[in-house]
Amino acid sequence: MTEATAPPFPNFPMPRECPFRPPAQYAELRAERPVSQVTLPSGNSAWVIADYDLVREFLADPRTSANRAHPGYPSVLPRQPVSSQQAKGLLTWMDPPEHTAHRRMVVNEFTAKRVAAMAPHIRAITEDCIEQMLVHSHPVDLVQELSLPVPSRVICELLGVPYSDRELFDKRTVVILNHQSSVEDRMAAWQELRTYLSDLVSAKVQVPEDDLLSRLVKKYQDAGTFDHELLTGLAVALLVAGHETTANMISLGTVFLLRNPDRLAEFKAHPETAGQMVEELLRYFSIADYSTSRVTTADIEVGGVVIPEGSGVIALNSAANNDEKVFTGPEEFDPHRDARRHMAFGYGIHQCLGQSLARLELEIVFTTLFRRIPDLRLAVPAEELSYKHNAAFYGIYEVPVAW
Repeated sequence: MTEATAPPFPNFPMPRECPFRPPAQYAELRAERPVSQVTLPSGNSAWVIADYDLVREFLADPRTSANRAHPGYPSVLPRQPVSSQQAKGLLTWMDPPEHTAHRRMVVNEFTAKRVAAMAPHIRAITEDCIEQMLVHSHPVDLVQELSLPVPSRVICELLGVPYSDRELFDKRTVVILNHQSSVEDRMAAWQELRTYLSDLVSAKVQVPEDDLLSRLVKKYQDAGTFDHELLTGLAVALLVAGHETTANMISLGTVFLLRNPDRLAEFKAHPETAGQMVEELLRYFSIADYSTSRVTTADIEVGGVVIPEGSGVIALNSAANNDEKVFTGPEEFDPHRDARRHMAFGYGIHQCLGQSLARLELEIVFTTLFRRIPDLRLAVPAEELSYKHNAAFYGIYEVPVAW
């Protein structure tokens, strides 16, 4: 076993040299120091794990915590005081047995069978968004016309959130996830979003409807464990996660395919391969690189290195998804490879609850978009786009397109 790497540690997050590829330093870490330490923007140190097998091993270890309020949690955002009340109900912050109990309440809403039944409606939403795109004079912003509206409408209808209020939660979500937002602005946006959803939960208690929030109210009431604040937190987590990540993947995937006409032509000729292409896009971009962060609750040995109790650890799923031992030639986009082993949705007990829904939305959007607008093109060079280097989930702020 080895001791902690001697400081100074490299800064984290690490810069991207190409907007479509992870930081080049990840490959160096995998080869030379797969378990090592970095310096966060706060000045605190944290551990990073860059090897596929070691990332899986660590994320499956019960001696880790996802509690972001823990003082050792490796936040890449400025630390902000979060009360237990404000964090209540956030599944991604919970540990067993609490996490197990509440995930069980929600998981049946996202089974593969239930999600598959949503396909016709998702197609209808996608067609409607594209119809709206086509009536505008172009260029238009793909993000505002398609990338955000499709997953936003889907998750709103599923949860029972009025889509007419999308501006409220879209704007708050951007502030919350932006690394450059001040602590005060993020706290205010967080409280406004939580207040909005708290009022909505109250409405579902009074007048239940045919939606996920109403069903959750009944489940908790029947179990005798209904807690208004907890259900509000669940609603916040599902709403934010349910549209932001998928929207970023739609934007990135579209830009990537438009920049690679051979790959796009192949996909247009064989739209039935959408599922396989989506898996490779998820692996290739791995936009939620920091979501697999944890804090250790005991000394843990990983790859021959002892990580002390109370240490913040970022299990880099983007580095893992580019591990040459698992994915041959990972720097190449290969829609023919079996990419299903990727960890873009995390790994272990906190693996993304809505991954089946995200996959289906991506398949439908890419297939429908390039069928309806086969001559779609970028209105500005890809190099001039504004990429989300400063956000919790990687993506693009605006994508002007024409046809």
